[in-house]
Parts: sequence; C-alpha cells; structure tokens
Amino acid sequence: MERNLMKGNEALAEAAIRAGCKCFFGYPITPQTELAAYMAKRMNKAGGVFLQAESEIAAVNMVLGAASTGVRAMTSSSSPGISLKSEGISYLAGSDVPAVIINVERGGPGLGGIQPSQQDYWQATKGLGHGDFHLIVYAPASVQEMVDMVVTAFNKADEYRVPAMILADGLLGQMMEPVAFPEISAEQPDKSSWAANGHKNSRAHHIVNSLYIDPKTLEEKILERYERYAKIKENEADAELYLTDDADIVVCAFGATSRVVKSAINDARAMGIKVGMCRPKTVWPFPEKQIRTACANASKVLCVEMSMGQMIDDVKLALNCEKPVEFFGRTGGVIPTPAEVLDKIKSMGGNK
Repeated sequence: MERNLMKGNEALAEAAIRAGCKCFFGYPITPQTELAAYMAKRMNKAGGVFLQAESEIAAVNMVLGAASTGVRAMTSSSSPGISLKSEGISYLAGSDVPAVIINVERGGPGLGGIQPSQQDYWQATKGLGHGDFHLIVYAPASVQEMVDMVVTAFNKADEYRVPAMILADGLLGQMMEPVAFPEISAEQPDKSSWAANGHKNSRAHHIVNSLYIDPKTLEEKILERYERYAKIKENEADAELYLTDDADIVVCAFGATSRVVKSAINDARAMGIKVGMCRPKTVWPFPEKQIRTACANASKVLCVEMSMGQMIDDVKLALNCEKPVEFFGRTGGVIPTPAEVLDKIKSMGGNK
C-alpha cells in the first residue's frame, strides 16, 4: 500500500473525502485550519461541496441539514469552536442523524491558547450538548490512526445512526507522518428508511426532527436510543494494551500523550521497572473491560493527560476504585516529556 507524507489535518480531510464525505461545512480556527483549507481545494474536484460558513453555529446546522438527506457530512473545529457547535450536535443526536465532527484540541478555557491540549475530554464524553445522549468518540494517537478512525467514524455513525467525533489535538493535527489510505467501498449504506431526500409519491414523508412535545413520546425515543448506546458499549469499546501482562504499574493515557508515555515506559523497562500502558482508542464508549484486564496484576495505576485530570475519574470507575490511581499531567498547552513521566513512574516504585 502506497504511503504518503502528510500533515495530520490534511490527512484527516483526505480520509474523509475517500470515505465518501460529500459535504463539509466549517470555519477557520487554529490549530485545525489546514483541514478546512484542504477541503476547500479538494471537495469540488471530488464531487462534493465545501462551504465556509459565517460561524461555527451555522456550520454545524448545515451539517444537520445535509446529513438529514442521507449524504455523508462533516465539520471540524478546535476547542472554542466545538463549544459553539454543541447545540447543533445535540440536535444531530436528537434527530438520529449520523455525521462526523473533528475536534483538533487546543488549550483552554476561554480562548486559551493554540497549543495542543486534551482539556476537552469531559466535553466530548459527558457534556457535548444538552439532553440525554452520547457520541461515539475516537481518540487517535498517530496520523495513520486518524485516517483509519475517520473511515470507521463514518461507518459506525451510519450503522448506529449517531454522530461520531474524532478527538484529536494540535500536536497530531500539525505533525507530519507517512500514511496509507485504505481501499474504501464506493457503496454507501441504504438510508432510504429515514432520509429526507424526496419521496416522489412512492412512500410516506420522512421528517427529521428532534422536537417531541409529548413527554411520553420523548421518553420512548430516548430509551430506544439508549438501547443502541448499549450495543455500542458492548461492540465498539477499544483500547491498546502495551506490556501489561506482567506490569506492576499500568499507565493509562490516550491520544498524543500515549506516545510520550510509551517512550517513558520503554526507558523504565530498560531499568527493570515492570510498567505497561492501557491506551483507550475510544473514550466513549470507555474501554472498561480492557482497562480491568490491563490492570489485573498491577498494584498501582497512573493516569497521564494533557489536562488537570479528566479521564482519571473514568479509570477509577472502571476499576471500581479497587486500586490506587495517581495522576500526572501538564495543562494549558504544555506537552509532558518522557523524562517527566519516567520520574513519576520511578516515584511510584514498582517491582523489578
């Protein structure tokens, strides 16, 4: 398979086009602007539509309209822009409309800074809009994985009729790595049972809607949606386990931070410290079973994040708070170093 050296943001865009994305609506914001710029150059040539909206709010609502017709649609932004999109994302979920949202995270809160961050974990997994709903949220750790996860995100969004998010960060968006694009079927899933794309007197009208005045009807819709969420939890939770079989200390990290952690683990292993890593590849659904498996023989757990500690609560809950979980993180856009993580691992002891 041919490999190309590409910047992360541009690889995300190319992967979406190859996955059959026909409509992209966005608004420029650092550090994801190259994604939208790439779409502006490529979408028309690929038979799709690119539109720079007047705002993030407009962009996500354009996605709702386009995706309601059954086409694959996507938007992207960075942290403050995703906050603006949160109402529209709730409308997507409440309308059972599949779409893909890219968040190339930056430091916050507020305008914060433009450096890489993982401070949007809570937002993505627990509070991305009002109401009872979830998105499938993928957490890539390389440019290649971003490519692969974009394709998966479109497929799974269609399969379960839910929006899906790629939770990347400025480090992955800006770095360049060799990537290979998988062969993708040109066939799209049949959405004729719900899409609002013209009926020509051959079927009843399809109405895409998230408003239910009768509370009993709304409750039934939400309960049905949660049956799908249960299937997603059972079938789609995913994680990478690295050197965990004999690990006395297990480090939990996701996204770009896991690359730093893996380097620190290799150095610790060279010193004889039995340490491994569990890396969630989906952060919703959270890979609880995989974390319990990874930590089965460990006496201590460490959570490393580019935040003040947002995933750590999910790690503790996955372990039923039966093992001590410590934290190390940098925030505001500061990237932890392998040496810093190694120092933390050494301070925790561990068997040799």
